[in-house]
Amino acid sequence: MTYTPGLQVKASTLYRVQRMLPIPGQVLVQSSQSVTADQMVACSEQPGDIIPVNVANALNISPAEVPAAMKKSVGDAVVPGELLARSKGIFGYFQKDLTAPGAATVEAISQVTGQVILRGPPMPVQVPAFVSGTIVEVIPDYGVVIETPAAFIQGIFGLGGERNGVLQGVADDPQADLMPDQMHARHQGCVLFAGGRIHGAAVLKACELGVSALIGGGIDDQDLKDILGYDLGVAITGSEKIGVTVIVTEGFGEITMARRTFDLLRSCQGRLCSVNGATQIRAGVLRPEIVIPDPQAVPTESSGSRIVAEELQVGSQVRLIRDPYFGELGQVTSMPVTPQLLESGSRARVLEVKCQTGKKVIVPRANVEVLVE
Repeated sequence: MTYTPGLQVKASTLYRVQRMLPIPGQVLVQSSQSVTADQMVACSEQPGDIIPVNVANALNISPAEVPAAMKKSVGDAVVPGELLARSKGIFGYFQKDLTAPGAATVEAISQVTGQVILRGPPMPVQVPAFVSGTIVEVIPDYGVVIETPAAFIQGIFGLGGERNGVLQGVADDPQADLMPDQMHARHQGCVLFAGGRIHGAAVLKACELGVSALIGGGIDDQDLKDILGYDLGVAITGSEKIGVTVIVTEGFGEITMARRTFDLLRSCQGRLCSVNGATQIRAGVLRPEIVIPDPQAVPTESSGSRIVAEELQVGSQVRLIRDPYFGELGQVTSMPVTPQLLESGSRARVLEVKCQTGKKVIVPRANVEVLVE
C-alpha cells in the first residue's frame, strides 16, 4: 500500500509507551508498580563536555615543559579560577599562571601537543514516565514499558515536547478559535483546547501565563513563522523551546477540529492530560499525541501506541497530507487503476477526493491518509 494510515481518535484504549535512556543507567521502578506522569523511571549520567586548554601557548612554554608546569594531575578536579598550571619564569621571577576555565576534571596531559584536556561535570539524564500508569515491563539498565487505559488522540502537527496538565476547554463552540483573551492566571499548568484555529497571540499569552499546552483545529502558517522566528520547512519538531507545547489536529489555516475529537476532549475536561508535540513532517512516521489516562476505565479498543492501516477504497474518509491541499478532509470518489501523469512529470497511482469544501481534486495515493474511526 502507498497510502498513509490515519490519525487515531479513541475514547478508550490501552495505551502503551516505552520510556528509554539513550545510554545505560539505572531503572528506578519495578514491574507492576504504579507511576505518575512526572515520576522519574530511569536515570543515568552522560559524560561532560571536553574542554581543551592549550597550556603551552598560554604560558609561552614548550609542549615538553607542560607536565612539569601542571599543578594538577590526571584525575584531579578543579573549580573555576583554581590554579591549573604555572611557568617556571626566570630565577623564580616573571612566573605566569593559568587558571581553570570552569569546573572539570583533568583527563589528559600531552607533552607532544602542549594541551591539557579537561572534562566537564557529568550531565544527568532523567526519563519521566510521561503518563500515569502501570509498569508492565522492565528493560534492565535502559527503561520500562508503561501501560494505562486512556483516551488517545493523534494530532497532525505539533511544536514542543512532553508536558502534562489538567485538560480544560476555553470555548463551548467547536468552531471558536483559541484566542489570548480566553486564558487567565488560573490556567497556569493546564492543557487548553478549542475547536478552531490557535492564534499566534494566544501562544505568546500561554507562555506568559505558564500554560502547559494548547490544542486546536489549525494554525496559520504565518503565525507559525512568527512564533518560531523562521520557516519550519521539512524537519522533525518537538525540541522547540517556545515555552508551551502546541498541537493542531487538522492542519494549517482556518480549519475546525473534527466534531468527534472536540467532543472527546470536552468529555475529558478536568482530567490529567499528557501531550507531546513531536512530529515528523511529511514522512508521517511521528505524530503528536494527546493521552488522557483513566485508571478506572476498561479499554474498549486495541492499543493506541501504534497505528494499524485501514483499507483505502471508494468512500473512505481521508485527510490530504501534502501541499497544496494539506490538512483538507474529504471522501474518496474514484480510484483509477492505471498510473497517471502528474504535473511533476512522473507517473503515480492517483485517486479523486471530494473535499468538504465541495471541490474535487486529483492527488497521488501517497498524499492521503485514511481517517481511523
